[in-house]
Amino acid sequence: MREIDFSEAQKDGKGFQFPGEFEITAIGNANAGLDKHVPALLHGIGLEVLHETLSTKLTPAGNYQSVTVSFVAPSREKYLEAHTTLRADENIRFTM
Repeated sequence: MREIDFSEAQKDGKGFQFPGEFEITAIGNANAGLDKHVPALLHGIGLEVLHETLSTKLTPAGNYQSVTVSFVAPSREKYLEAHTTLRADENIRFTM
């Protein structure tokens, strides 16, 4: 996968603005307790997690669960670290 250059969009005031509040969704094993694990992972890398925004949903077969929560990212690097940290967890298949 190639790196995307966001510098032109940032100059024009487009794209994500930091610091900012962002929503992240992690999808993974339903029996892994992701509703507690996802916020803990984000908090563990120093992000402010907005716990009142947490929502979960099971797939129809009940094998997978999606967990959506908002957090405050002070920089693009911390935003990317949130995705990287969640994707590195063995119980999480992907993030959005």
